[in-house]
Amino acid sequence: MALHIVLVEPEIPANTGNIARTCAATGTHLHLVRPLGFRTDDATLKRAGLDYWHAVTIEYHDSFAEVQEKYSGGRFFYATTKAQKRYTDFAFRDGDFFVFGKETKGLPPEMIEAGKETAMRMPMGEAVRSLNLSNSAAIIIYEALRQMDFPQLF
Repeated sequence: MALHIVLVEPEIPANTGNIARTCAATGTHLHLVRPLGFRTDDATLKRAGLDYWHAVTIEYHDSFAEVQEKYSGGRFFYATTKAQKRYTDFAFRDGDFFVFGKETKGLPPEMIEAGKETAMRMPMGEAVRSLNLSNSAAIIIYEALRQMDFPQLF
């Protein structure tokens, strides 16, 4: 088993590359939901992931519904600034999916509504609307791994 990051229509290749590097470091699987805002051979994407792409388990999906159907037994958590609960309010476990939206708009309102019981936010001050996507993914993945006592990591 492994943790999973799902990026729904990511737009910025450097963010996706940084997230891929985090996935390589932690054994997390990466799911990219089309349409992507970049080409997968984009130099910025490759540069951000450095030479770790071989260590990333990556899947491409044509819709989020496709992810849910393929992994129907999975638990999905939705990262959004619109959630009431904080990411630290949940007990994560191996196999969980963490879903992030596009950088400019986040997750669609209907997706947040459908997943409102597992929607989560990161506390922050009023000076900004949101955190960077790759930072948010890293924060949540490492919290989940901390809760599981960092399995297979040293």
